[in-house]
Amino acid sequence: MTHATDSADIQNLISQAFNFRHATKVFDPARKIHDSEFDTILESARLSPSSFGMEPWHLLLVQSPEKRALLRDFSWGANGAFNGSAGQLGTASHFGILLAHTGATMRHHSDYLQQHMQEVKQLPDDVIGFINGAYQKFQEQDFHIADDRQITDWSARQAYIALANMMTTAALMGIDSCPIEGFEMDKTSAVLAEHFDIDPARYQPAVMVAFGYRAEAPAHPKTRRAMEQVVTWA
Repeated sequence: MTHATDSADIQNLISQAFNFRHATKVFDPARKIHDSEFDTILESARLSPSSFGMEPWHLLLVQSPEKRALLRDFSWGANGAFNGSAGQLGTASHFGILLAHTGATMRHHSDYLQQHMQEVKQLPDDVIGFINGAYQKFQEQDFHIADDRQITDWSARQAYIALANMMTTAALMGIDSCPIEGFEMDKTSAVLAEHFDIDPARYQPAVMVAFGYRAEAPAHPKTRRAMEQVVTWA
């Protein structure tokens, strides 16, 4: 097979996957994602890029019905409130919450960042010193990321890169997904602290995500803006 044919096949596969993917509101609760397939979805998150390579997010997977029930009252985007169903919380094969690191870990020169660069990135001291200075300038002068809320929001933007890669990987394997921002932030954070041992000073919920297999075909075809409305060439 020639490279040109390989490229055309890959382009076709990508196009099909993006047309297949839709925000699934109700999954088939009887169908579970195979462990090896979900491991591939997780690996696509783990290998995702992030600003400065800092990986300022963590994925909490909530699998037990009892634990999911703790989120139901204030997760209106996942509890079926709009369609009278059990929603994604009640039907998804896998349900996760992407947590964004806060200023406690992601402020320049923090202990966490020093450990990350030494142990994960395995960088020499002179390179770490350079990155510390560049990252401080980035936070304080370039992007004006100063307070805890701004740092958490920046971390959440990195988490969304992993989220997108997970959903695309799932779609390529014929697995459905749904990103969910329909939840009350403060109540979610409180429950995560009380029942999941998530330190709210260190992590804040950024977005929820559900994976599984659709219970039925989408009711409406996919609609998007035309390419000329989306892209400007300069």
